[in-house]
Amino acid sequence: MAGSTFGTILRVTTWGESHGPALGAVVDGCPAGISLCEEDIQFYMNRRKPGQNPYTTPRSESDRVEILSGVFEGRTTGTPISLIVHNTNQHSGDYSTIKDIYRPGHADYTFDAKYGFRDYRGGGRSSGRETIGRVAAGAIAMKILAEIGIEVHAYTRSIGPVCLTGQFNPLDALTTPTGIPNAEISASAETYLRQCMTERDSAGGVIECITSPLPAGLGEPVFDKADALLSQALMSIGAVKAVEIGDGIQVSLSKGSQNNDSFVMQDGQVTTETNHCGGILGGMTNGSPLLIRAHVKPTPSILAEQNTVTTAGENTVITIPGRHDPVIVPRAVVVVECMVAFTLADLLLRNMSANVASLHRIYDK
Repeated sequence: MAGSTFGTILRVTTWGESHGPALGAVVDGCPAGISLCEEDIQFYMNRRKPGQNPYTTPRSESDRVEILSGVFEGRTTGTPISLIVHNTNQHSGDYSTIKDIYRPGHADYTFDAKYGFRDYRGGGRSSGRETIGRVAAGAIAMKILAEIGIEVHAYTRSIGPVCLTGQFNPLDALTTPTGIPNAEISASAETYLRQCMTERDSAGGVIECITSPLPAGLGEPVFDKADALLSQALMSIGAVKAVEIGDGIQVSLSKGSQNNDSFVMQDGQVTTETNHCGGILGGMTNGSPLLIRAHVKPTPSILAEQNTVTTAGENTVITIPGRHDPVIVPRAVVVVECMVAFTLADLLLRNMSANVASLHRIYDK
């Protein structure tokens, strides 16, 4: 299987299956000398782990991360950082009754079509547990970004028809079970989720991510545009079906005079009066905050009966057993946050070779 590695200078390879002994990641290209310990990573892992409220799967996993290499005396060494999280509460028997049935909305059929074989225990590499490695790697990227004062914050923008409005503090997303940074709106979303659960159904939603102002010039002008790489990073998350940057799809309804962000000088720096572009122009950051949204589909594993087919090509119906999230969005918030952070950290490292002046700053004596 190809495609388990992401990044150019800062690179992550994730490994492991939902119902295997463990999952993890190897992060290569991290600069030496960055303060890093397991608790730095665990903070992000705890936001992703299951079983924290009524709107997540009851699968009980501590998701404790271990650093196996690449850190010595509390600092990165510049060598590959190997990370592992052991599975301790997998119930593989839950899936034995559907091993010969394709689950609607899952990768069961496409895995069979591609490989002629699939791990039916929770989806294998297609399971949401694969994101453990992404979050661990993203936590390291956060430490890199923090070295130059860049912050990345994601939160739930909407669940079903319930949408965040008004002013808010992104950090308040850490205080609600939905990840919506507003307690009242979160309560409305919870009511909607309880209705979905009563109907044996699930919900989707939107995750929004915003950064502090970025250095101008991150990203390459052609195939490796910052928005292209960020979109790839987020679209590679299993449940994400669409990505928007800045005004997103609304730009198709706008006029040039409305959509253009006028430049102004402020405190001796070039800046913009508005941020319709979401912080990216021509594939490169313009110095404004990045604003990006990921649209997440409803959880495909639902208790309601669905039509499907067997591996032998027979029509049948299915009720999916096991332990599943009625909504993926709250646990995916940190995954979006970490994938954005990892992409930006890689772009920062790549950008160091874009101008000969950088060589002089590093090597001139």
